[in-house]
Amino acid sequence: MTFRAKLTRALFVCSLLLFAAGLCVYSKETSAAAVEGLLLCGRVLIPSLFPFLVVSSIAIGCGIAEKIGKLLETPMQKIFNLPGVCATAFILGLIGGYPVGAANAIFLYRSKLCTKVQAERLLAFCNNCGPAFILGVVGASLFGGTVAGFLLYGAHILSSLLVGLIFRFYRRGDKALPSKPEADKSAAPHLSAIFTRSVKSSAQSVINVCAYVIFFSVAIKLLYLSGVIPFGARLLAVAAKGLDLSPVFAEKLIGGFLELTTGVYGIASSNAALSARLSAAAFILGWAGLSVHFQVLDFMSDSGLSARPYVVGKLLHGGFSALFAYIGASLIPFDVQTGAIKAGHISALVDASPLLIFPISLVFALLGWGFFWFLWRFFKERIERKAKR
Repeated sequence: MTFRAKLTRALFVCSLLLFAAGLCVYSKETSAAAVEGLLLCGRVLIPSLFPFLVVSSIAIGCGIAEKIGKLLETPMQKIFNLPGVCATAFILGLIGGYPVGAANAIFLYRSKLCTKVQAERLLAFCNNCGPAFILGVVGASLFGGTVAGFLLYGAHILSSLLVGLIFRFYRRGDKALPSKPEADKSAAPHLSAIFTRSVKSSAQSVINVCAYVIFFSVAIKLLYLSGVIPFGARLLAVAAKGLDLSPVFAEKLIGGFLELTTGVYGIASSNAALSARLSAAAFILGWAGLSVHFQVLDFMSDSGLSARPYVVGKLLHGGFSALFAYIGASLIPFDVQTGAIKAGHISALVDASPLLIFPISLVFALLGWGFFWFLWRFFKERIERKAKR
């Protein structure tokens, strides 16, 4: 074993022991953090993700992704240097939320519908936050208005497209498309089997997502109580002195760097200027947090795909989103009462959110795949005529 491997293992063991000790010393606080993370999962993440994962899995299992890929082959090749079938992962990532885009991209690669390089290129910009969370939770609930939500979502989409344009040059020499496997119609599963498999796989994915959220909720609480995050926030405030970054705001930003959901709640509840809060929230929504990244790495396990393009893409996404949100906040005349949303009010907001998040997520899921179905039916005859020629 090399010295680097030994050092890594030693650091991991020490961190694990310190984490266990923290759970014993701060048992009451960590238990409360776990409960809070569980509530966020039950009232925000599950109603937002589960219906969309089920609908998406059913649609992909029925072969719609391949049919849509034929329609979008040219624009995807010209803009992102990707095959048309990758458009489904990109669009689903924009309207489905984390980690729908990454899950679909990896599914396309495992199904041999794109090459390894194409999958890595796609992962850099297809895994995005959905409108159900940005518009329903961040915009309407936290920032108290739909204008802020649409500003954040617009910056999010624009940044994703820009990252995709940049990564079209990633390993540009790889242009070979995978050979399309011949479909065995006799072995095609029935709709009932597809539905059952989709529900089971979606439930497993949601459980994995919630597990990471709960773990990071506890970990962030321990990092606060142990003084690690406050110390890092002071260093960050000193390093960014020109930006007039307060240590309290820096703490919220570091928390968002680790976990998306708790991060945007903390940023929105701070007393910073509106433009600063919107920019920080946009960065967190674009970066997604280490919690989401571990979820994606879980999907990528045993795939052979490199995680480096994905991480670089998310850093760029966060930076571009913060820039666009700051510009938009400076140009668009709207106002939100500073500090109107305090930490004590978060529970009430989360309690009301499922009534808003679930229908938004379900509507976007059905509309998204309905749009795909409409395009397929509309151009089906034209495609068949060209094939006969």
